[in-house]
Amino acid sequence: MTFQTALFYVFSAILVFAALRVVTSRNPVHAVLWLVLAFFTAADHWLMLQAEFLAIVLVLVYVGAVMVLFLFVVMMLDINFDNLRKEFRSYIPVGATVGILVLVEMALALLGGRLGVAGPGAASPTVAGSNTKALGSLVYTEYVYPFELAAVILLVAIIAAIALTHRKRKETKYQNPAEQIKVRARDRLRVLNIPSEKKEP
Repeated sequence: MTFQTALFYVFSAILVFAALRVVTSRNPVHAVLWLVLAFFTAADHWLMLQAEFLAIVLVLVYVGAVMVLFLFVVMMLDINFDNLRKEFRSYIPVGATVGILVLVEMALALLGGRLGVAGPGAASPTVAGSNTKALGSLVYTEYVYPFELAAVILLVAIIAAIALTHRKRKETKYQNPAEQIKVRARDRLRVLNIPSEKKEP
């Protein structure tokens, strides 16, 4: 068994364990931490297959999106933050475990790449340079029309989503800042001269 094959089985075991902890953990914070570990382990598999661009995209998009989504959920829900602060120390073991595993996995994946060990099923690169350079040269030369078509479809989808959600509601009150600046005091304030009432004896 080669070093790369051993890494593959170790990372696969960690990935399966992290995925199981995501669905079995009762604490949402722990579930998100295990999900981050699962994404990083999947990114290590991409690194071993010499697809570093896909690994970086997986980490940036999915890990970033999951953490931001979790942050929005915590901010939108009615959660007692005092209880969260009290339970903060209970998150330290899981967070430290996930962080150490991520660092060890990245170090092992990069160490395997430095040793020049080819990944299982990885083909030798046909273009001089990195995998990102080869992917970019293919996307912008041979597959430029499908790439542009996908970009146009995404642009149309964004415009359609904005057009569907942005509608003027009658019950909404709008303010004109230009008219608010032009307001004078006598237009908004009226002083009444009311004579004082005298009590009859």
